[in-house]
Amino acid sequence: MGTIMHVDMDAFFAAVEILDNPQYAGKPVIVGGHKDSKRGVVSTCSYEARKYGIHSAMPISRAVALCPHGIFIPGRMKRYQEVSAQIHAIFPKFSPIVEPLSVDEAFLDMTGCEHFYSSLEQMGQTLKNEIRKQTGLTASVGIAPNKFLAKLASDWEKPDGLFVIRTHEVQEFLQDLPVSKIWGVGKKSEQALHQLGLYHIHDILPHSEQWLVDRLGSLGTHIYYLARGIDHRPVEAEQEVKSIGHEVTFHDDQTSFPFLRSQLGQMAEKVGWRLRNHGLYARTITIKVRFHNFRTITRSHTVQNPFCDDDTIFSEALHLLENEKLEPVRLLGVSVTNFTTDLQLSLFDERDQGEKLSQVMDQINRQFTHGTITKGRTLLNDLD
Repeated sequence: MGTIMHVDMDAFFAAVEILDNPQYAGKPVIVGGHKDSKRGVVSTCSYEARKYGIHSAMPISRAVALCPHGIFIPGRMKRYQEVSAQIHAIFPKFSPIVEPLSVDEAFLDMTGCEHFYSSLEQMGQTLKNEIRKQTGLTASVGIAPNKFLAKLASDWEKPDGLFVIRTHEVQEFLQDLPVSKIWGVGKKSEQALHQLGLYHIHDILPHSEQWLVDRLGSLGTHIYYLARGIDHRPVEAEQEVKSIGHEVTFHDDQTSFPFLRSQLGQMAEKVGWRLRNHGLYARTITIKVRFHNFRTITRSHTVQNPFCDDDTIFSEALHLLENEKLEPVRLLGVSVTNFTTDLQLSLFDERDQGEKLSQVMDQINRQFTHGTITKGRTLLNDLD
């Protein structure tokens, strides 16, 4: 058994805003858009705001209705990334094996490092103290034998939490949890489990892996093992970039092609932004589509001339999507691979203009906030 630590910053974007604006302390802070935003959604909110029923991905208009006196902030991604860099610079001091998950969370493989501390609790508290010292922010830490359990543990006593699950405590900890706590179980799969009479993890345990697979497909194997606290995924340290992608899981299954097209536009800009920041060009575009029944497909296309511009990513991804017979879509993703740092354009290749336009947009977005300038295709026109 290993010792895995999951670190999750508390209401990160909102916490940074409160750090920079102490007058916001103790007040409901909602990051994601102005009060009058028509399309904005909540990115993060303070714990004071959560008392009003506000949560991430909620439309700003709904958040305003729930908490009209809240402090609504569009967000400052550049500032959040600065603080994130400070936090992630701390982790290698504790473990050589760090897997960043996002700007505000990471896994650390602490296996073999336990003897440096008087207890697992002291190990977690030492990291929390260092983050607080360096940034002024609080983090919640979970420590457990594997990644699934460590992530559950970090969420157990939020905010500013520290929770340890030891090997002999796993089954007792898991058995009464709702099935929604299993990693990868969303609303649709939760409903499918409920239809089978499975509401809590202890309801799953009497059933065999085959029984679950017969009813849930490959998801059944996933649920069978995690319900028993078994997760063999290693903590994977950052390596050379082999793919760059972005995907979105929708709260409701989507059937509107104009909506999916706008989502592709947004993802193309995010992927292109990261591609250019790495100084890379790609040759292969891949889309990933997961349907309402969890059937998942990937489709790829490799082009002759390498690219890094948003237009090429979008147009190639859209072409791949248009060639598929779509059922209600649960997840949509775009990624690029097959990298090179050398660019060889045909004399007649128009992508050079697309790259220059993308670079101009990058400059504007760096000066302000990523997403300040975008293309019309990323917006869902009300007339569509």
